Amino acid sequence: MPFMNPPLALLLGFIIAQTINNPFEKFSHKAINWLLKSSIVLLGFGMSLHKALDAGKTGFVFTIFSIVITLLAGWLLGKKLGVDTKTSFLISSGTAICGGSAIAAVSPIVEASEKQMSVSLGTVFILNSIALLLFPVIGHLLNMSEQQFGLWAAVAIHDTSSVVGAASKYGDEALQVATTVKLARALYIIPLSLITAYFYKSGNSKISIPYFIGLFLITMIIGTYVPAYASTYSLLEMIAKKGLTITLFLIGSGLSISKLKSVGVKPLIQGVSLWIFISLLSLVSIFYFTN
Repeated sequence: MPFMNPPLALLLGFIIAQTINNPFEKFSHKAINWLLKSSIVLLGFGMSLHKALDAGKTGFVFTIFSIVITLLAGWLLGKKLGVDTKTSFLISSGTAICGGSAIAAVSPIVEASEKQMSVSLGTVFILNSIALLLFPVIGHLLNMSEQQFGLWAAVAIHDTSSVVGAASKYGDEALQVATTVKLARALYIIPLSLITAYFYKSGNSKISIPYFIGLFLITMIIGTYVPAYASTYSLLEMIAKKGLTITLFLIGSGLSISKLKSVGVKPLIQGVSLWIFISLLSLVSIFYFTN
């Protein structure tokens, strides 16, 4: 449907989850993973490498600073609230880097249980859904430029799908900045996994490397330096945006009330507090350094 946008798709999926339920939940998880990565790779065709590099330079300092601060604040909050160590670390990692992807990467390293993973993912998905709907509204109320909003979304929203969904609703420049900074941020899964493996010293530790980011870079280079097929690139970019909309619909269809209830109060308080903290801190920093 031409009127369907990412926030509306997420809401529609959520309504379906509460009414008829999702009968293909296992398939949906696989489809979400495949659709998200494929759509991001295709988005590269519509982006300028030069602008992406500029955005990356701007976002580098924010990325390093926010990851360290978020992990530290998450550890302190988890201890204060009495959240078990592994769940607290998973929530902090998901908030600091890239939501479900970071949680999935470090969970086997710390040998987290299925319950600990579910609680962490549930917390992150709830906040992703809220951010996708709320951030564009706040951005317009604060008269944020597209560059400012793209940077804020990349730093303060957990999952890449919600970052891209919120930014695409705000504007094309916001989408480019948000996607570039968020994917650069996602690469920090690798050092986080290595550091985690060192401290946990588990023989079963496996490092998850987000290879699709390399493909995104390749499509961006092609789109920038082979301009002869611009009309084809526009079509591929449109398909990518539709793919992301479907991804968010599928995410919404997995957010049943029973799953949300299973999260528990303390981990949710930790996740919400940490999210509000990093959202406000990054917002103030962006206004200070970009004005």
